Amino acid sequence: MKWKIRQLAGLLTLLMAAVSTNADVNDIRIWQSPESVRLVLDLSRAHEHKIFQLKNPDRIVVDLADADLKMDMSKVENNSTEIIRLRHGRRNKNDLRLVIETRSTMAYSSFPVAPNEEIRHDRLVIDLDRPVTGATARPAVVKKADSYEASSRDIIIAIDAGHGGEDPGAIGPGKVKEKHVVLAIARELQRLLNNESGFAPYMVRTGDYYVGLRDRSEKARKANADFFVSIHADAFKHPSAKGSSVFVLSDRGATSETARYLADKENASDLIGGVTLGDRDDHLALTLLDLSMTHKRTASVQIGEEILGEMGKISKLHKRDVEEAAFVVLKSPDMPALLVETGFISNPSEARQLQTESYQKKMARAIFNGIRDYFYRHPPAGTMVAARQKAANTFVEYVVRKGDTLSELAVQNGMDVKALRDLNGLNSDSLRVGQRLRIPNS
Repeated sequence: MKWKIRQLAGLLTLLMAAVSTNADVNDIRIWQSPESVRLVLDLSRAHEHKIFQLKNPDRIVVDLADADLKMDMSKVENNSTEIIRLRHGRRNKNDLRLVIETRSTMAYSSFPVAPNEEIRHDRLVIDLDRPVTGATARPAVVKKADSYEASSRDIIIAIDAGHGGEDPGAIGPGKVKEKHVVLAIARELQRLLNNESGFAPYMVRTGDYYVGLRDRSEKARKANADFFVSIHADAFKHPSAKGSSVFVLSDRGATSETARYLADKENASDLIGGVTLGDRDDHLALTLLDLSMTHKRTASVQIGEEILGEMGKISKLHKRDVEEAAFVVLKSPDMPALLVETGFISNPSEARQLQTESYQKKMARAIFNGIRDYFYRHPPAGTMVAARQKAANTFVEYVVRKGDTLSELAVQNGMDVKALRDLNGLNSDSLRVGQRLRIPNS
């Protein structure tokens, strides 16, 4: 009898939930990026909303008809520098009003996100754009020039840490999240490039927030990047899958079932991260894009081979050749682009490795070595690395011996002392035994 009562109670609960018309707000999350602040509302069902702006003081108002707040708003983690606070109230007895108090007048937009394979409930995304100032404008890539290379530029490497914010990426054993692992590797790669003369990194994602797939390559393009590398640590259907791999954009189809599976998962990130998909490229634009990318694929494959060779020294390779798949994030018509899978976070052994700082540094070093070695051999015109390569063919190396002076060396080689000093980036005429100098190759 008790069992029948419990069963009837359960059926009644399900029936009440089915006929309920409320679009309750079950949770609110705030994500902060350099360009905007994003609020994500978890809803019990899809629902229309009204959003408008009020001033004095500045605030954004969101009205949801026939809705309740089913969470404690004081528990919302607000790390935004633009949102002062959130508050709520009732409107017309049945409606829920959310008020977002902001420090300044902000442009706003909102759109619903339907359930998907990863997140099975409806969401409402509200984006607040920061006022454009010197602090929020796209950062300039600083050129680190030697004196004789003052007119040359750095090779700019765009580093894209996959996922972020609302999209955690793959989640491995122990709930390790892909978005955190790859951001740590990306930051280490950024440090290595910063310390390498002639190279400059540009971080597509600098913190825990989501960037749309098309926006990632677009941000790299605006930074005038010479190369785009997207870093991931994905999952597969079977935990036994393991190994690092490198992908270029396919012009035919995926080279393996794993490649196809990973591409499908990555291309669905916009649905998880909360990006409106109403602005898909039309067929003609995609055709022109594919044509313009053809000549960049050769360079992409060559860089990929360099990185694979370096990763093979520290980890098992899933495939020994550069693979191909239709990753949306790699559709960059004016620069070589690669997607690096640092390992399978779904594999317990690799998940443990990927969480350690020492392995993250090894992986970043492997990616760095591959990039550096390629561009030392194929430097873009007008860069400092190209200038050095040209200088290496124009000058010979001289090792300073006891008794040598800069003025005597200049006279012996038919040069002005200042010219010899500038050629070697010297701040004074002092020399030390064993010092190496560039001397014109007569």
